[in-house]
Order: sequence, then C-alpha cells, then structure tokens
Amino acid sequence: MRNQLVTANTFITGLFCLLMSISSWAQVKPAILVLGDSLSAEYGLPRGTGWVNLMEDQLSKSKSPWSVFNASISGETSSGGLSRLPNLLAQKKPGIVIIELGANDALRGLPVNQTEANLRKMVQMSKHSGAKVLLCGIQIPSNYGQTYTTQFKNLYPQIANQEGVELMPFFLEGVATKPELFQADRLHPNVEAQSIIFKNVWGSMAPYSNLLKKAP
Repeated sequence: MRNQLVTANTFITGLFCLLMSISSWAQVKPAILVLGDSLSAEYGLPRGTGWVNLMEDQLSKSKSPWSVFNASISGETSSGGLSRLPNLLAQKKPGIVIIELGANDALRGLPVNQTEANLRKMVQMSKHSGAKVLLCGIQIPSNYGQTYTTQFKNLYPQIANQEGVELMPFFLEGVATKPELFQADRLHPNVEAQSIIFKNVWGSMAPYSNLLKKAP
C-alpha cells in the first residue's frame, strides 16, 4: 500500500511539474499582435486566406517561435482600437504590435488630429508595454479633398518619426491602383491581393528579422 502511495505521489508530482512547464512555456511564447480593421480581418474572404494567416505560415516555415494573434475587427476605428488595446497588451503581452487602423476614420470624415492622437496613444502604449511597433500607413482617395487627403497621409510618417517606430508607408502598395485585386465593393482587397499585402507587411518587418528567429 505504501509503495502504491509513493508511486501515486510521484506521478502527481511529475504531472504537476509537466503542467507548470507547459504553462510557463505558453506564457513566455512571443506573440505578434495585429490590431486592424476589415483590411486585416479577412472581410469577405474565405477563412484562413488573409495576409495575417500568410504571416503565420511564414513564421511556421521559418521555424520561428513567434505566434500571431489577430485582434482585427471589421469597421474598427482608431478610437475603438485604442479602447481595446490595454486589455490586449495585458492579456497577450505581445513582443510586436502591428497597428493597421485609420481607414474607417477617414470614411467617416473624422478630424485628422483625432485620428493622429488615437494612433499616437496606441503607439506609446505599446512601447510602454515593452513591445516593438509597426505602424501601417493608410492613404485615401483625393475625392476626400486635397487638404484632408494630404494631412491624413502625412500623419503616419509623422507619428513614426516622432515616436521612433517602424513605418510601413502604404498598406495597400501594389494593390490600390488595380481594380482586379478588389472585391465587388471596390473597397476590400480580394484573395489574390493578400499575398501582395503580406509581402508589404513582411518587408516592413525586416528590422525585426533577427528578433523573430528567437524568443525575446
């Protein structure tokens, strides 16, 4: 009986240690947080075909220890992203934050300074948490008015330069001028466009290439 108790205790102790080891690994596994809108949330696309999934595939192929958590929501504005970010940072503890927001602000004609303030706070909040940041630049058609269009385009490099974070100049580079790469609504990129967008994002993450090969 005593031997059985010893064996049982040993098994329980071993199982406990294993579970603690798995739990610790899960907590320290580095994560990339993607905070975006429909452009990153696979709007209108078959599940698993968006650029974020292509990034996950690339990380897996390169045997990177990093994972990706896509917190993008269709229709999201910069203020919505800002309100959700604190909890996401606390829960996911990302090592890298990719911010792709602002397009819906422009569609609603929100003041540029409001969008700028929200994006800046998100960048600062992410940096304060210890995460690296990639800010994705969004550009809008000139029919919004030249002044508004120019101010909106310039706010992204301005924030990136002032906050010292990486900038992806234009999220839809190589896509925006090609109607065949959009869905019927002419607003959302189709499946064929996702590989181009992925290459845009991945190329902008070049400064983090060494970081992605190991846990931070």
